[in-house]
Amino acid sequence: MTHDISDEPQVSLLGLGDMGTAFAHAWLTAGYPLTVWNRTPARAEPLAARGAVVAATASEAVAAGRLVVTCLLDDASVDQVLGDTVLAGRDLCDLTTSTPGQARARAEWARERGARFVSGGVMAVPPMIGVPDSGGHVLYSGSREAFDEHVDTLSVAAEAVFTGEDPGLADLNDMALLSAMNGMFAGAAHAYALVRHEDVSLEDFGERLAGWLVAMASTVPGTARQLESGDYTTGVVSNLSMQVRANRALLRTAEEQGVSTELLAPYTHLLERRLAQGHGDEDGAGVVDLLRAPRRDQTSTVPPQRQ
Repeated sequence: MTHDISDEPQVSLLGLGDMGTAFAHAWLTAGYPLTVWNRTPARAEPLAARGAVVAATASEAVAAGRLVVTCLLDDASVDQVLGDTVLAGRDLCDLTTSTPGQARARAEWARERGARFVSGGVMAVPPMIGVPDSGGHVLYSGSREAFDEHVDTLSVAAEAVFTGEDPGLADLNDMALLSAMNGMFAGAAHAYALVRHEDVSLEDFGERLAGWLVAMASTVPGTARQLESGDYTTGVVSNLSMQVRANRALLRTAEEQGVSTELLAPYTHLLERRLAQGHGDEDGAGVVDLLRAPRRDQTSTVPPQRQ
């Protein structure tokens, strides 16, 4: 059975959690014809009131238009929802949070079913979607042709940034950026724990902390240049020896304040390992090499011989 696909920029959206619903409202506000499906039909009622067509099944939603967007719980949910649908001739844009490996496997899965595939990593929270200049954007990778055909539609919800034809690149960038974000949140949590029960205005401290993080964020591109050049010593302002001493004082302060060191101790230990290898004139860029290289005691399965 074949299905006619309108020349209009019709969008079929499967998954109406907070993020999927935000995308749906953005497309409806912009006047796009929208068909939606959700496992719990009640989630679609507010969208139906705004003009969205509510499909009874996932297959019905997929049949409604060329661009099929999935925003589901996880990668396994994509299999469950789309397993019995006809995808031939469709462009599948998967906004479900996935790993790079899962995205690459999903691209092959889609290709075998006659669909072009684009993976998306959403760098935004739902209130940022559909809001101009909110700073939210979505990273895409996979079929360049499919992305180019639908970029105007995708850009309605948030700035659309193409990262490459390797389907895993969007998810890799997404996870890398979220890793840095989580490190920042971990540091902020530790900072608040240090001062929380002292005579310190948390509101004032929060403003000071935000300003400090912004100032330090300006050093991040410099690390990229060091990693690309392989020169970790030129232009170093705070060398590894200084950083290790400072971090040891930081951990002692935490102990004095009765605050766990579990968020920061691993990073300090990495700095100490790099310093012990004779790199005291570097800054922290060399830690990246420690993370990438297997430790010697992890590569050997042969127990050391007793002397």
